[in-house]
Amino acid sequence: MFSKSRINDPGPKSGEDKPKPTTEAVPKPPASDFTPSAPKAKPPASVLSSDLTITGNLKTTGDIQVEGTIEGDIRAHLLTVGEGATVKGEVIADDVVVNGRIVGRVRGLKVRLTSTARVEGDIIHKTIAIESGAHFEGSVQREDDPLGGKAKPTPAAAPTAASPAAKPATDKPAADIKT
Repeated sequence: MFSKSRINDPGPKSGEDKPKPTTEAVPKPPASDFTPSAPKAKPPASVLSSDLTITGNLKTTGDIQVEGTIEGDIRAHLLTVGEGATVKGEVIADDVVVNGRIVGRVRGLKVRLTSTARVEGDIIHKTIAIESGAHFEGSVQREDDPLGGKAKPTPAAAPTAASPAAKPATDKPAADIKT
């Protein structure tokens, strides 16, 4: 019969005890357990319960859900203020959802005031949504980068202390929305 020649095979050389290579397709084991298509599970939001009162600042790159009372500034990725919650201080987050009460400035890329929200302070945002029934007292200002800090006025519009435009004509905020 016919047999396969071993002259061109990369198999074992004479005198070696290595197994003979097969011609069947053998699946290769994965190089590692890493699978780039499987995203990591996002950790759940840190929940601050309704019986909790915190005096001090909170800072995280994760998500926070406040159900209690916070007296201090909060910085987070996503901040949800529960219906019975109160935050007294500045809030800075990529996404802010207000169901409860905030007394202080709110800075966020996306800010949403639900129908049960009560905000007393200025809101600096990239996008905002205010549901019917929300209570808001303060000013609203849109910025491309609301998380960056102070607004940078344009040189032509920047009032100086000596110019008459330095003081507003009225004492009313830029927007006073009460629903």
